[in-house]
Amino acid sequence: MKRVTGIGGIFIRANDPESLRSWYQKHLGIDVQDWGGTVFSWADPDDKTVSGSTTWSVGDGAYFKPGNASFMVNYRVDDLMALLDVLKSEGCEVMDNTDISDYGKFGWVIDPEGNKVELWEPPPGM
Repeated sequence: MKRVTGIGGIFIRANDPESLRSWYQKHLGIDVQDWGGTVFSWADPDDKTVSGSTTWSVGDGAYFKPGNASFMVNYRVDDLMALLDVLKSEGCEVMDNTDISDYGKFGWVIDPEGNKVELWEPPPGM
């Protein structure tokens, strides 16, 4: 079974999210949207868009709880429920809740340092 197949998103905790978003927009040219982040579409070596994207966002970090890290990585997976079962059987701390929406399936595991790790199974075609 494949486990992680790529990175779906990177989320940054900020003391002043609005100010940090502005810094990234001004100095690194990131097209920060009203919701606090952007979506980078993937491209092949010829700059042709291919299926897939990576989300980038700055926020207050409330979503990271119970972790206390300054960032959280969202990893793409092929089969979320199967992977969560495997992680539980391996003794990992898997959070009980999962989220299923139009954006796909989401689940979380806590790494040995106490960081919340997000696992995401994209919806078909994404």
